[in-house]
Amino acid sequence: AAETASLEEQLQGWGEVILMTDKVLRWERAWFPLALMSVVSFSFLMIYYLDPSVLSGVSCFVMLLCLADYLVPALAPRIFGSNKWTTEQQQRFHEICSNLVKSRRRIVGWWKRLFTLKEEKPKMYFMTMLFSLAVVAWIGQQVHNLFLTYLIVSFLLLFPGLNQHGIITKYIGMAKREINKLLKHKEKKNE
Repeated sequence: AAETASLEEQLQGWGEVILMTDKVLRWERAWFPLALMSVVSFSFLMIYYLDPSVLSGVSCFVMLLCLADYLVPALAPRIFGSNKWTTEQQQRFHEICSNLVKSRRRIVGWWKRLFTLKEEKPKMYFMTMLFSLAVVAWIGQQVHNLFLTYLIVSFLLLFPGLNQHGIITKYIGMAKREINKLLKHKEKKNE
């Protein structure tokens, strides 16, 4: 609760923007996924067309972050109207901050489990890391860097909406049923 309150305080100037971003990421309107993918596609097409060096690209990205960090808290109340902040919006903002804290804790927990695995089962850790990194290296060799980044960014931005509308649950359920059918078929075959 203390971490959530601290995060809420730090992000207070970004409240309206975070709520609007949340609405877009959760697809509250039917055209949000199309708009989201259009912006991502246009951004990546511009990067492809301009073909900046790594140093220039990182520099421009950090410059945009700095501009946003400076301008958003100053302009957001004028654009969205801070007098329209309701208890429902405050509750949703609290939920978003709470989810961000939970996500951070989950990531730290996975990181700790990885190092626990390294200490308790070093051979398993070594083989798992070696195999995982080899697969990632192979994928990186087969797919162009910018296209791979585009796919990753697109998936990450579409994930909340896919999850909100039950699409991920639906396809995971279908995959589980198919795997169970295959396992049952194999068990019958072995008997």
